[in-house]
Amino acid sequence: MYRSHTCGELNTSNIGTVVTLSGWIQKIRDKGFVAWIDLRDRYGITQLVFDEDRTPKELLNQVRSLSRETVIQAKGKVIERASKNTAIATGEIEVLITELHVLNESLLPPFTIEDETDGGEDIRMKYRYLDIRRNPVKENLIFRHKVSMEVRRYLSDQGFIDVETPYLIKSTPEGARDFVVPSRMNEGQFYALPQSPQTFKQLLMVGGMDKYFQIVKCFRDEDLRADRQPEFTQIDCEMAFIEQEDILNTFEGLTKHLLKEIKGVEIENFPRMTFDEAMKRYGNDKPDIRFGMEFGELNNVAQHRDFNVFNSAELVVGIAIPGGNSHTRKEIDKLVDWVKRPQVGALGMVYCRCNEDGSYKSSVDKFYNQEDLAKWAEATGAKPGDLICVLSGDKTKVRAQLSALRMEIAERLGLRKADEFAPLWVIDFPLLELDEETGNYHAMHHPFTSPKPGQLELLDSNPGEVKANAYDLVLNGNEIGGGSIRIHDKETQAIMFKHLGFTPDEAKEQFGFLMDAFQYGAPPHGGIAFGLDRLVSILGGQETIRDFIAFPKNNSGRDVMIDAPANLDDEQLKELNLKLDL
Repeated sequence: MYRSHTCGELNTSNIGTVVTLSGWIQKIRDKGFVAWIDLRDRYGITQLVFDEDRTPKELLNQVRSLSRETVIQAKGKVIERASKNTAIATGEIEVLITELHVLNESLLPPFTIEDETDGGEDIRMKYRYLDIRRNPVKENLIFRHKVSMEVRRYLSDQGFIDVETPYLIKSTPEGARDFVVPSRMNEGQFYALPQSPQTFKQLLMVGGMDKYFQIVKCFRDEDLRADRQPEFTQIDCEMAFIEQEDILNTFEGLTKHLLKEIKGVEIENFPRMTFDEAMKRYGNDKPDIRFGMEFGELNNVAQHRDFNVFNSAELVVGIAIPGGNSHTRKEIDKLVDWVKRPQVGALGMVYCRCNEDGSYKSSVDKFYNQEDLAKWAEATGAKPGDLICVLSGDKTKVRAQLSALRMEIAERLGLRKADEFAPLWVIDFPLLELDEETGNYHAMHHPFTSPKPGQLELLDSNPGEVKANAYDLVLNGNEIGGGSIRIHDKETQAIMFKHLGFTPDEAKEQFGFLMDAFQYGAPPHGGIAFGLDRLVSILGGQETIRDFIAFPKNNSGRDVMIDAPANLDDEQLKELNLKLDL
């Protein structure tokens, strides 16, 4: 056998036992008359000792010829360690080696395989299999496994059935771009990789499965960010014979279960907030409610003077930075420069100091008096010692700009604590969004989302006011899950397709299979999908999903380790009836 024990399990109870260990050489220390090897496997590190009094000379010489990351098998007796290391589980013992076999030699790694490595991100992604040997990456992957297992356990206990759905499906025009796969046997035709198993899980409800879940790979051909990958994993769920309240209660339960079992945190309160309220109070539909700095709308108290910047704005809105009056003028100028960056896009920022004596000093004192500024403080909830930051302009843009500033300030003030969790349901989303370029409406979630009860008739008269029977679960300023109650009858679905610009023929071509299924007794149903990568990263105290994926892509969507995507040779292209004219 290669090993009798792992490198993380031996302790003083094993003293005197002859053991066999296998693993990678983490480090070699040679003092001449004695040498030590730190042997590492997934479970930990055990110190091996070789000395000239108790170790054959040829074995001691062999140790001196070894290199880091070489895979070895070693046999010896467990002895008490003279200089104990309390930082590791095996730090009270060591193994006096009598036999050693090299299982595979290693080249010198391109970076050190240690917790604090000297390797940059690019080189670590190229040699990801080496990076996985480091504790931070290994522990992230084990953490992801624990989360996945708790998800499966909770949903299975709730009566959900894990059902696999196809990866080779039909391309649809909704949502992001599809990844497409040419079909060799059907010349000129293509499969698409699923952005979501949406229609299949609805068909499972028609099939009577009642409660479905799947931890499933999904694919979107879109630009990447730190929290986006071209392939990502969803906890995909659907339930029949339910209303919105049933979904919210079930998946509050899942989230509570994960927080308790994974983090030891018990949270009872899951506040609910409408989309409109979230936009008004926080400027976005996934607000971080671990801290305050809620928006204060200032139109009524700022548009009565001769300051045209405010008077010409659709919205004047501000936030109060706690203790922000301590900022120097130079620090405030840096905030102004920050909001004027192209990524944020503000034209400038007005500020007002709230002095400890109850007076105010603003950057627009020539236009506003102390009484005016006191009303600004009241509207933003500012207290003596705070700093009010005010932006103005187009309603949609300025809310997004101030939201970005709010999050940046919170980051600088240390208010976004990784060990603090604040879940929130956002409900009552608009059903449709207006594309300003084309003037057409498109589904804010997807075309199978049901309007709120009693609002279907508004689609003809005022489509922009129709609310969706949809909900998002937000955790610490990140959307971790989203879903809706679905349309489950053919007539309502046809009305929805019409308002999304589909002709009857186009709707039949794209979604005829679903419309047909609805004619055979489709039950009321709804569901939700959690982003597993994002959920795991937040539970793990981070917001970059790449650290919790075994083999991630880079910001260009490339796998630099295997060098993908790559060209196909001419024979493959010919088999697929494809011709590339570059």
